This record gives sequence, C-alpha cells and structure tokens, in this order.
Amino acid sequence: MSDLANVVLAHVHGANYQPVKPRIIAKQLRLDEDRLRELKKAIKLLVKQGKLTYGSNHLVGPVGSPPADATGAADGESNAPNKGIAKTPAANRVAGVFRRAQAGHGFVRRSDMPPGGDRKQDIYIPADATMDAATGDTVLVRLGKQRDARRVNPQGEIIEVLERQTHQFVGTYFESAGSAFVQTDGTVFSRAIQVGDPGAKNAQPDDKVVFEMVRFPSQYQDGEGVITEVLGPRGDPGVDTLSIIREYNLPEDFAEDALESARRQAEAFDESIGGKRVDLTGETTITIDPVDSRDFDDAISLSRLDNGHWRLGVHIADVSHFVPAKTALDREALSRGTSVYLPDRVIPMLPEIISNNLASLQPHKVRYTKTAFIEMTAEGVVVGVDVHSAAIRSARRFTYEEVDDFLAHRKAWQEKLTPEVHRLLADMHELAMLLRSRRFTRGALELTMKEVKVDLDRQGRVVGAHVAENTESHQIIEEFMLAANEAVAEVLSRAGYLFLRRVHADPDPRKLKALGEFVAELGYQTESLESRFELQRLLKLVEGKPEQHAVNYALLRSLQRAVYSPEEQGHYALASTFYCHFTSPIRRYPDLTIHRLIDAFLAGKKGTADMAELVALGEHCSDRERRAEAAERELTKLKLLHFLSEKIGMELDAVVTGVEEFGLFAQGIQLPAEGLVHVTSLADDYYHYDRRSHTLTGRRANNVYRLGDFVRVTVVRVDIDRRELDFRVVDHRRRPGGSKSSGAGAPGKRPAVGRKKSSGPKRGKRRS
Repeated sequence: MSDLANVVLAHVHGANYQPVKPRIIAKQLRLDEDRLRELKKAIKLLVKQGKLTYGSNHLVGPVGSPPADATGAADGESNAPNKGIAKTPAANRVAGVFRRAQAGHGFVRRSDMPPGGDRKQDIYIPADATMDAATGDTVLVRLGKQRDARRVNPQGEIIEVLERQTHQFVGTYFESAGSAFVQTDGTVFSRAIQVGDPGAKNAQPDDKVVFEMVRFPSQYQDGEGVITEVLGPRGDPGVDTLSIIREYNLPEDFAEDALESARRQAEAFDESIGGKRVDLTGETTITIDPVDSRDFDDAISLSRLDNGHWRLGVHIADVSHFVPAKTALDREALSRGTSVYLPDRVIPMLPEIISNNLASLQPHKVRYTKTAFIEMTAEGVVVGVDVHSAAIRSARRFTYEEVDDFLAHRKAWQEKLTPEVHRLLADMHELAMLLRSRRFTRGALELTMKEVKVDLDRQGRVVGAHVAENTESHQIIEEFMLAANEAVAEVLSRAGYLFLRRVHADPDPRKLKALGEFVAELGYQTESLESRFELQRLLKLVEGKPEQHAVNYALLRSLQRAVYSPEEQGHYALASTFYCHFTSPIRRYPDLTIHRLIDAFLAGKKGTADMAELVALGEHCSDRERRAEAAERELTKLKLLHFLSEKIGMELDAVVTGVEEFGLFAQGIQLPAEGLVHVTSLADDYYHYDRRSHTLTGRRANNVYRLGDFVRVTVVRVDIDRRELDFRVVDHRRRPGGSKSSGAGAPGKRPAVGRKKSSGPKRGKRRS
C-alpha cells in the first residue's frame, strides 16, 4: 500500500473525523492541488479493497460508518445537514452504475460487482424511485423492502446521482406547437427533450444534432437542453458515423502541440542505430498483416540454434522512443487509451506521422523495436527470454492471404521468395502449430464463433457482408504474439516490477453450474465444468454439431471479461500465469507502458509504479477499450438498420442469441443484424418462459426455442432512431429433423436491441 493510502486510512479513522469529500480531505492533509488526483486514486483503491466507503454525496468514510450530517461541500457552499438521508444506515447505501429500461424502471450494478457478473444481484429501481438518473450514471442507492414480489433482484431507490456519465447526447431535431425538441437516439430517454434557441445553430427539422442536457428528465419533469452542433440531415452519408462519434465522445483531431511534437520526432529521426540499441538489421525479418493495414507494429524472425532449439524473435515497434512520458503526445495517447476501429474509419491513438510512418515496421527501412528473443526446445518449451531495444529492417511485407496461399502451394512460392524468407515462413508455420497444440494441452480455451464483417460502399452504406476467417496465417501471428506477451510478463514479474497485466479472472462457479445444466438440456452430460479440461472436452464434443453455436455462445456468456489490472490473477482463457499486452503499442496505451518499463529494466532501474495509480490506469484503459468496442458495435448496427429499412419482408437465416420472457433475440448468419422476435409474434402457440433453461416452450410437443437454435426470419419493422429491429420467425430448426414452427402476427413493444457479443481481433489479429 502506498504511503498516501496509509495516511488517508489513519486520517479517516481518526477520533474527530467527519465524512467529507476528497477535496476537503486534501485540505485537511494540507495537500496541494497537484496531489489531489493522486489522493482520489488512493481513495478509490481503498474503497475497492473494502477499507473505505463512499457515502451520500460521495463523502468518504470508514467502512460501516454512520451517515454524515454534512454535505462535504467545497469552500463557499453550505454544510447544512442533509435531512433526506440522515437516518439511513451506511450499510443500506451502495453505489453503482444505473441503466434504465424502456418502461421507466431501472437496475443498478453495484460498484463492487465485476463486469458481466450475475444480473440477479443488480438492484431493481422502480420507475418512481429513479430520480433523474440516466443510463450510465453513477448513483447512490438506498436499499429497501421488496416492493415488487415478482422480482428476484434486491430492490431500492436512488437517493443521489453521484456522477453523470455524460451531459452530451445526439438526436433528431423537430418542431411542435411552436417549440423546438430533440428526440434522443436510442431509448435513453422516452420523451423528447425541449431545446432553447435552435436558431443559433440554424437547425432544421430532421437534422441530426448534438445537444447538452441542462436539466435531466425525471418522472416528474421534462428535460431541457441546448443544441451545440448540427451534424447534418438525417440519413445523409457520414452523418451516422458522426452521430456515434459524438454519442460516445470519441476524439477526432489531435491537439496542435501533440502534432507539433510528432513533427519534431519525424525531423529528428534519421534511421541511425545508437550504441544502446542492438543492430538486428541483418536478421531475416518479415511482417504479416491484413491487406488493408496501414501500420505494421510487429515483425517476426526465427532460427534454429546449434543445440536444436528454436530462437523466436518478436519485434514490436518501439513507440516509446517517439512518445516520451509526460509529453503532449503521451497526454493524447493516454486520453484516448486505444485506437477505435469503426466500420468506415479508424480513429488512431497516435498521429499518423507516428503510427503509419516512424513507428511502422515498413519493409526495407530501418525501424526501432522492442524485441523479445524467446529460446524454446524442439518441443516448444521456453527455456530463456531476452529483451532488447533494437533496430530491424523487414525483408518483406506479407498479407494473410499471401501466407495462406504459400502454405497451400509452397513450391510455387519458391520462385517468388528468397531462400531465407521461404524457409522462414515454413519454420514459422511449424513452430506456431506446435505452440498452438501445447497451449491447448495446458488447458487454453478457444471458442468457435464466426465473425461476420459488413462491406461498405464509398458512401459508407452496407452492400453486403463476409465472414472474417481465422486461417492458419492468422494463427501463426496469434501464437507468436501470445508467446511474446507471456514471456515479457514473466520477465517483468520475476524482476519484481508492478505493471499493467491483461487479467482474465476465473468464471463464477454458479455460472458454470448453470452452463452444465444448459448443456444437459441439449443432451450432453459433463462432469464439473469448473475444470477447464472438461470445458475443452465439451467444446470438442459439440464441434461440427448443430449445438456448436449454442454451446460456444453459452460458454462465452459464462466467462468474465478480460481487463487491465496490476493484480496477479492470470489469464483464465489462455491458461496463462503471466500475461500482459506488449505487442501493439501503436494502438493500445497499456502496451506503451510495458515498453517504458522494459527501458527501466534494461537500465537496471527499480520500479517506481504505485499500485493505486496502476489500478486507476487499468480502469481507465479498460473503460476506453469498452467504449471503443461499444461504438464499433453500435455504428455497425446503425448501418445495418439503414440497409434493412429498405428491405422490409427480406428473409434471413439466423441463430437465436438470447431468450427472454418477452421474446427471442436472433442474429443473421450471413448478415450480422440482430433483432427481436417478440413473443406475441409467435402466433402458432402459447409460449412459457423457463428462466433456468432460458427457453420458450410451447404447449405442443418439441415446440421449444433455446439459445443457439437456427431460425429463418423475416424483417417486419425497422426503427432507425430508436435503433430497434423486429423479426418474425418463418421457420424453426432446432436440430436436423427437429420440429419446425411458423408464426405470424404483429411484433409488440420491447426493450431496445443491443445485446453483448464477442469482439473479434482488431486488424485481424491479437485477440486476448
């Protein structure tokens, strides 16, 4: 624990301490403004560890402390008692993130619950107890008696909004009865928001606009806002992308001082190799990337030593050389956290002069790297790792398609390649498949989930889709990147450094038990699925079977989400004890921090990282990653909705991705659009929802819908502004020779579509 954390603990547990806000604690401890951020990080860590607690109005107190009778207001504000919560025991108050349902009620995910945890632990908030909280806000909840006996969740009421997720929203402008309104995109707010003085931005009816919320709506009052930007007419090319960029507050242009710093780096770079950098330009090195890739951040070399061992070289672009810590470039990279890969554009973490030029491992050019040499036995057992700051000169750039063709027609490629490069590719394939086999032997899991990518025209409109294949060329790079990430993490761990790891916690045993019950319903008997080897056996059993998608999808939902954290938890899915992200510093900030730590390691310096700071950094980077994935997913959905809005009546083969009391979620197989089949549209039968097995069962024999079933659906309704898609089932095939059903009827109302799905590898690689 840091010295500051100890000081805070002692202060809060002092005899005369009264709960106050962190800013007041800083004044009491006589900390200057520069240390306030450090103090807040320390407090957040102590709260996460259960040593302190947040009370009303974000007041900091010891665990189990009585409620404060002061607001902890900043200077100049009243410290009068807060009578509304004064009698509420601290144990009955919890903080969490709120999400509102379309019907008006909502749920709060407690701050001490892991992402993706059991939704039955979320706190149910009745519609008249939500105050003016919006989805994503951090709120304080007072737990209470069960007001709705039908709910299995704990219940409570919001007593304060601690932090707004955003004040900025996107919607469609319209006028009514002489007043101006914006109907917010999606279902965040059910009622339109009145906006003042729209003429200031020259907004026209049916324009997409950005507005700032001045007063959030509640059960008792309408919301008010002010338009800050007009994006353009609804439906115009590019407006959908701008809407998502503004909705998720994604960055666009880099700050001028950051761009100027990048220009200075470009002027100073002359491809010279200094004495502290190992010259590897004589090594045969290649890159393998997607055909449309513009930056190449990893390269591979491979040789056999005299003792029969392998010597794998993984060379990663040395971004840390061009982005020193605490500079304008570093500030921008930290703020962004990650590059964002939208369907029709990339929002990079670093200016293109760095990402696409100076740090890009372009063929036949001297480029700086952080290199990990991994020595392995002939059987693939790691026996030694060396890391260096180095310089390479890539001999050739390959695309995945070229490597796949090489593997299929090796002799034909002998005339196209030098003997060294030809031998290198062959050796890479041999070692990668060996490592892949060893990884599964130790218990690593691999889900078979086809990833479908949309195809766009020059206007950004959907014209089709294709399956992103995970071929052997992808697997070669994937195995080497995994090996490098593990090797570097182990080197830093053995050296005693604190650093950001890529953590994937073990799944909740209750979820694995539920998974076992689910697969038993499908006819697969298993032993305890808490054994990763039993999970492997299950995945093998269903491979190529009709139930394959259902089981893979159900397992995915049982796993926790990988995050960035300094905690030594390991990586469950990869069966790795040591794991970090080292291989993509061009597009991920955590990788950049690892590169800087390697510099310290090579210089023999001790680690100076603070646990509280690393926890906060990990949470920030994890949040930025989730934001990027959500924006990509939402824009893809929006483009698909535009496409399908002109295809009413179109039929699609689909798979059931969710079963709820109100209906089925189904996603197209050839076109990855996900929509709802409302239970009222299943007119052929009366269906009962079984919460335990997640099935809808009709009165007729074998008339059952469950996760992973194959259905043929037709598009019956598209609402672009609310981002809703309704299907109707026209054919149902649970398994070959199984029952079929068809139904007709108008779809009913339901919550907005937007289910979680697996996010595939960016740029075609590096999944974990």
